[in-house]
Amino acid sequence: MTLRVVQVGAGGMGRAWLATVAADPDVELVGIVDLDLDAARAGAAVAGDPTIPVGTDLTALATETGAEAVLDITVPVAHHPVTLEALRAGLPVLGEKPAAQTVAEALSLAAAAEATGKLFMVSQSRRYNDHLVAFRQHVRGLGGVGGLSTRFAKAPHFGGFREEMDDVLLLDMAIHAFDSARYVLERDPVSVYCESWNPSWSWYRGDAAAAAVFTFEDDVRYVYDGSWCAPGAETSWNGDWRASGPAGTALWDGDHDPWSDLDGTPGAPDAAPSVGNEIAGALASFVRAVRSGERPDGEVHGNVMSLTMVDAAIASARTGRRIVIDEVLEQAHATAVEVEQDEAIRERLASWGSVRSALATGSPDTAALG
Repeated sequence: MTLRVVQVGAGGMGRAWLATVAADPDVELVGIVDLDLDAARAGAAVAGDPTIPVGTDLTALATETGAEAVLDITVPVAHHPVTLEALRAGLPVLGEKPAAQTVAEALSLAAAAEATGKLFMVSQSRRYNDHLVAFRQHVRGLGGVGGLSTRFAKAPHFGGFREEMDDVLLLDMAIHAFDSARYVLERDPVSVYCESWNPSWSWYRGDAAAAAVFTFEDDVRYVYDGSWCAPGAETSWNGDWRASGPAGTALWDGDHDPWSDLDGTPGAPDAAPSVGNEIAGALASFVRAVRSGERPDGEVHGNVMSLTMVDAAIASARTGRRIVIDEVLEQAHATAVEVEQDEAIRERLASWGSVRSALATGSPDTAALG
């Protein structure tokens, strides 16, 4: 039985999602919402059916079409209001990264998922990569890990909102690497020191280059060195990765099979099941979670920490000091409680003790459709 979905957002990324939805036999697109109805109609054509209903009102179109879930493929500033509207309408949500524009808004959405008992999953799509899964298997064979690093160098000319963003590299791209680092290390961050800058030749308004050193649990270090205005000898979109441990080193170029050198012996870890490929993998995972009630990779409570890494890195770059992750979480939590207008969501937020513990535990109800 297919999952009936309404997609919000029919821009550039929205069209990629519409094509992915059309190719998934387990999903039925029943409506497209966009403030620009011409864009919504064009999106219906991309999805292969120009007769798909379109509209500007999510709740109304979802009710009219009998939708069972929502795909939030809007720009970051719209993530909080769109996802919140869907959750209040009783619909589980799969949203594009980041979970929200700020950590405070992301915490609000985690509490909203608890209050409504509906799933909110963030499509951290680059986790859906079998090479990344294999790299983690190689890292597990290093006898522990002391350090992990990512080198990222690309030079895309996007045009549009990205070229006008503040902290464009950290906010729009580095979150993929930060989230993957959490996945590979199987630990969460404790603190960060970061510097960011904009090279003189950059075509971005905000800082397009950054270097960050994160301390993770167990005193493990993660180093990120990235640039979005680095023409020539570019890395893959996933970056170049290196992990070191007492038994050897694991390497991954971001595009091909990873490998490891265990003091002269090639590593041969056990293979792991396929997770699918990028947004198609995220969509399939969401459908399984909605149908099974299992908590998927990317469920909002588990994903907030990746956005927190971004906020902490930006704060470090702006202040010139080391930033403690829990301080960012607690400040964002206080802001979320202060500005929250929904009483049920505010009560959920206020009931949390340690924010880190609340995110680690989540709510058993948030992975259920009913």
